[in-house]
Amino acid sequence: MSVESNDHRKRPRRRGDALLAAIHEATIAELDEHGYAGLTMERVAERARASKASLYRRWNTRAALVMDAVYHLLPDPDQVPDTGELRGDLLALIRQNATMLAGPAGSALRGLLAESLPDPEHDQEIRSRSQGRGRRMMAEVARRAVERGEIRPEAVIGPRLDVGQALLRNHFLFQGSPLDDELVVEIVDAVLMPLFHSPSPWTFIPVREGASPEDERSRSERPAHRG
Repeated sequence: MSVESNDHRKRPRRRGDALLAAIHEATIAELDEHGYAGLTMERVAERARASKASLYRRWNTRAALVMDAVYHLLPDPDQVPDTGELRGDLLALIRQNATMLAGPAGSALRGLLAESLPDPEHDQEIRSRSQGRGRRMMAEVARRAVERGEIRPEAVIGPRLDVGQALLRNHFLFQGSPLDDELVVEIVDAVLMPLFHSPSPWTFIPVREGASPEDERSRSERPAHRG
C-alpha cells in the first residue's frame, strides 16, 4: 500500500453520522478479528479511513470507544421480541443475548470488565448501561405477560428482571462453555418461568383481629415466603 493511500488527508472526507457509523463499524470489525486486547485506536482509524484525531476528539480512551460501538451494535431496547406468550418471549430475548455475547460484543465485555477492575467508576458505568438496557427489555416482556393474564403484576419486581441475563453473563464470563440453546432453555424453564409465576416475596398480609399494632408491624415486615 502506498504512503499516499495511508494518509487520511488524501481520502474522501466524511462527517457527522457517516463518520460515526464508519468508526463504529471499524471498531466492531477490529474486535471480531483481534479481540479487545489487540484493538488500537490507530487500527480503528486506519480501517475507518479517518484520522486518529477524529477518534480522540470523541472518545478519550479505547474503552470509551469500544463501549460506544458495542452499545450501537446491540438491539434496540424498544424492539423486544413478541411471540404472543411469556415463554416464547423469554426464549427469544435470552437467545438474542446469547448470540450477542458469542460475537464481538462478548469479546468487548470481557476486555472492558478486566480493564475496569482497578477503576470503580468505569466499572459502574459498564454495569449500569448493561443492566439498564437488559432490565428495560425484560420489563417489556413481563408487561406483556401481565396484560395477557399469564402472570400477576406483583410478581414483576426489579431483581427478577435481572436474573436471566445475569445468569447468562455469569456463564459466559466464568464458565467458559458455549452459550448453546440447551443453556438458554434451562435458564428459561428452570429459573425464569417458575420465578415469574411465583408470588412476590413481599405480599399483603391481612390484619389479625385483636393484634397489637407492634405485632402486625413486625409480621408485615417479614417475607411471606421464606426459603
